[in-house]
Amino acid sequence: MPIEIPTDLTPELVPLSWLLGSWRGKGRLGSGEAEDEHFEQLVTFTTNGQPFLHYTAESWLTDDEGTVLRPLSIETGFWALDRKLNDADGGPGLIPAGIVPALTTADDVEKLRNADGGFDITATIVHPGGIAELYYGQIKGPQIQLATDAVMRGAGSKDYSAATRIFGLVNGDLYWRWDVAANGKELEAHASAALAKQP
Repeated sequence: MPIEIPTDLTPELVPLSWLLGSWRGKGRLGSGEAEDEHFEQLVTFTTNGQPFLHYTAESWLTDDEGTVLRPLSIETGFWALDRKLNDADGGPGLIPAGIVPALTTADDVEKLRNADGGFDITATIVHPGGIAELYYGQIKGPQIQLATDAVMRGAGSKDYSAATRIFGLVNGDLYWRWDVAANGKELEAHASAALAKQP
């Protein structure tokens, strides 16, 4: 399926534009061994005209044949190029953004390209149970690497200290892997999936 860039997309979202839309598929918990459980997932990236993508991922535990057994998890967040915000950007809170976006041309965006030829990005992801992650990383073409800079946990939340995530577009499908440090353990395989773009 070809990648279509919306004509009204703010310029700084062009490097992230291949993520836009809905993706659905199947995955495995852990490292994908025979005894690891299966899940189905729907991931959506949308934009409302501001310089970030809104991300949601909803997952359901399934049996080996893909029959949904019960809800597994949901998370939501915001992905953007990592840059210093200025008066043209909205926030904090309801402080309005300028009428003209902070970056107005492809040349403005190109100035943010890093030494590896990609773009530095940030993702803030929030989970039920009092956990929020702040990731920093890089997008280079259809590949993304993220690592947590901070994990915020509520007083009653489960132990969770760090994570890394990788995403890649392979033959039109979105593949991802998530490694987690939790319950007193170092980073280890947490889940992975292959998702197909939905029409």
